[in-house]
Amino acid sequence: MTNGLFITFEGGEGAGKTTILNQVYEELTGRGFEVIKTREPGGIRISEKIRDIIHDPLHLEMEERTEALLYAAARRQHLVEKVFPALEKGKIVLCDRFVDSSLVYQGYARGIGVDEVFAINQFVIQDCMPDITLFFDIDPKKGLERISANAEREKNRLDLETIEFHEKVYEGYQLIKSRFPDRFQTVNADRSREAVYEDVLERIITFLNK
Repeated sequence: MTNGLFITFEGGEGAGKTTILNQVYEELTGRGFEVIKTREPGGIRISEKIRDIIHDPLHLEMEERTEALLYAAARRQHLVEKVFPALEKGKIVLCDRFVDSSLVYQGYARGIGVDEVFAINQFVIQDCMPDITLFFDIDPKKGLERISANAEREKNRLDLETIEFHEKVYEGYQLIKSRFPDRFQTVNADRSREAVYEDVLERIITFLNK
């Protein structure tokens, strides 16, 4: 379906994936690769508006399935408008979260069901799955401590969840990793930013050299 390379960055809150993604983007661009960076939910105008609805701390009444469907809607528009065209042109797409986040957060942590959420998203993604998924592995409590210490980070509705919810998210990622072992790579995110960056960059360059 595509000629490019689709790389997704996954992990719990405060894992540091967004920071590393931005660093990798700058490095690959500097080396002459055609790269775009984007995020979910978001990346394009319509999906960013849906992101605002989902993440609004005032929307505490949002029901689990409503949440899952909003993520799926944002994902579809993002794919059609930004990701698919980039991949068809042979570009490298670095995406901050993708379908695995829905499987973990809504499917597992919210208790809707991983298979149920995946079924919704199969309609959305049309068999477009990442070539590589980098999972930033850090204890949920440490991740939340990072968030508390970062005054510049975007605060959203998920930050109001209990530690038990975030621990369920971590459990969910272990489940999804075992379900898709061929594309998941686990990165120890409980290290210095530079150590994590060098690790991630090496993994991506190794894959590109294949």
